[in-house]
Amino acid sequence: MRITVFGATGGTGTAVCREAVRRGHEVTAVVRDAARLPGELRDKVDVVVADVMDPAAVESAVAGRDAVMSCLGTRTGRAPTTVHTDGATSIITGMRAAGTRRLLVVSAAAPYPDPGDDLLGRYVAKPLVSRILANPMKDVVRADGVVAGATGIDWTIVRPPRLMDGPPRGAYRLGLDRTPPRARTIRRADLAGAMLDLADDPKSVGHVAWVAN
Repeated sequence: MRITVFGATGGTGTAVCREAVRRGHEVTAVVRDAARLPGELRDKVDVVVADVMDPAAVESAVAGRDAVMSCLGTRTGRAPTTVHTDGATSIITGMRAAGTRRLLVVSAAAPYPDPGDDLLGRYVAKPLVSRILANPMKDVVRADGVVAGATGIDWTIVRPPRLMDGPPRGAYRLGLDRTPPRARTIRRADLAGAMLDLADDPKSVGHVAWVAN
């Protein structure tokens, strides 16, 4: 596949780029600062320095691609932010202009209680995270609404629990529109593998993909 990754210098974006390269995909990594991309990836991906908030720049980066992956994050801590919402809006606008349809967006599980949650997750962990990170989580929820309402886009919202670093465990659990039981953490490397699998899975189009180790 020919893949464009936004947020490629973040933890998840870097993991997606690494796994995509390992699988032999053609990767375009869209970054604000090329120096922040790990050195071993710079010669293996097409690095594009661009502002994700500029739909014209997005259009150029996604034209002719089979899938677009948004791994955007915010470094504002608990402060109010619109990075996810504005990024999703710009990416969708650029994709429509380029005629590119397949979009996968990394969301978060914390703002969304689910029947599959255990008691600890539903009544303790998720409410606590949503309260501590209230502003970033509100932005995630708004962005999810933008993506889910995007006509002409074959979207999948990927909703992981707490993200962990480290080597992949080599397996993940997936639930479409429902979280797997006891979904508490996932390695970023396994999330990357899940996103690449989902990109090529038509059954996930128009659905929320909950993933966990």
